[in-house]
Amino acid sequence: MKVSTLKALSPADGRYADKVSALRDIFSEYGLIRFRVLVEVRWLQCLADEAQVPELGPLSSVMKDVLNHIVDDFSLNDAERVKKIEKKTNHDVKAVEYFIRERLGAGPETAALKDFLHFGCTSEDINNLAYALMLRAARNDVLLPQMRELLGRLRSMARDYAAVPMLSRTHGQTATPTTVGKEIANVVARLDRAQQQFRDVVIRGKFNGAVGNYNAHLVAYPDADWPAITQRLIDSLRLDTNSHTTQIEPHDWTAEYSHALLRYNTILIDLCRDIWGYISLGYFKQKLAAGEVGSSTMPHKVNPIDFENAEGNFGLANALLGHFAEKLPISRWQRDLTDSTVQRNFGVAVGYVAIALSSALKGFGKLELNKEKISQDIDGAWEVLAEAVQTVMRRYGVPEPYEKLKDLTRGQTVDQEKLADFIGALEIPDAEKQRLLALTPAGYVGLAARLATEI
Repeated sequence: MKVSTLKALSPADGRYADKVSALRDIFSEYGLIRFRVLVEVRWLQCLADEAQVPELGPLSSVMKDVLNHIVDDFSLNDAERVKKIEKKTNHDVKAVEYFIRERLGAGPETAALKDFLHFGCTSEDINNLAYALMLRAARNDVLLPQMRELLGRLRSMARDYAAVPMLSRTHGQTATPTTVGKEIANVVARLDRAQQQFRDVVIRGKFNGAVGNYNAHLVAYPDADWPAITQRLIDSLRLDTNSHTTQIEPHDWTAEYSHALLRYNTILIDLCRDIWGYISLGYFKQKLAAGEVGSSTMPHKVNPIDFENAEGNFGLANALLGHFAEKLPISRWQRDLTDSTVQRNFGVAVGYVAIALSSALKGFGKLELNKEKISQDIDGAWEVLAEAVQTVMRRYGVPEPYEKLKDLTRGQTVDQEKLADFIGALEIPDAEKQRLLALTPAGYVGLAARLATEI
């Protein structure tokens, strides 16, 4: 029965349903069942390809097509059939096995195939590979494209604004000038590294039976090289094999995946807060949307809601990702079931990340740089040149340079004239005086413009 998004328990399936639509076929109950079916069928095909399992023999072209169609044409109706079987079995993975039995029918080739369905497997052999495929699909097909789009937009901003001078604000106070582009480039460098680390997390799987020792496999076929056979299955799924496990794959790679994504998200929380602050200072304006309301009572407001939404959803994602990383690698003895219910929330965490990335992209698409306001602030901040002057004084041996500039500037209003009088009285070469006198706050940006373009 279709449920209105207005009655959804989670905002990911309600208010933000359109932002996570690409994740539905991956992380839903339908998605989990679909990946389980894929793993069961691929294992059966793998066994049939092995000369060491002669009872199966090579599959006919017809049977190969039948098995491939079970995977390739898996539908919502098929998932509903699995759930109906599960009501009788009260076991979700066994229901998948029985569903495939049904789909194989009663043809002459199918009797032996049915007997080798789920051969040597514990449910975790199926589940761990299913979740591995789910998390890989979410990373490669949904998150990384969003990440690349955001990185590209930020890189363009860094280059476009590379030479736009801006006051820094260390500790919230006026400080040595930078450029708008350089500050964005700092984030680009961080995100690029974090994105690569997330992309490069190795996704692993196990397929070694009830407690990881191939016990049943070896009893049935003592001469078969079961580690090699199961590795061929895992290789065919483009996953890495974890050869040493208990009943479960220990989830260390899942913790690495979660931590890598959490670190990426944390950088964007930092960025969203900074952009929020720059909007508050007037450094950025936001493009107006026709009919949009900023406040229910204050008509003038244009609130930075996209960055606030992104920050909140990144935070929710990180709460779950942190729990995954801390909880999943822990299992009592050879297996307990606490990981099972936790893993079912992978889609919730990834969904919050997708929502946050969508909001951040929307927010950056609405920004307009307010050069007039930025120039106004930096042009009135002559005190920031105290650093430059006292550093040149050090070069020429003027006593107590820092202390002299501190007396001149700390807690006091400093304008161009006052600073020029101070420089004019210095016992340094005339050429250096002229260089300092020509310096302005907007011109005191070091290598910021160059650095902003080198990302």
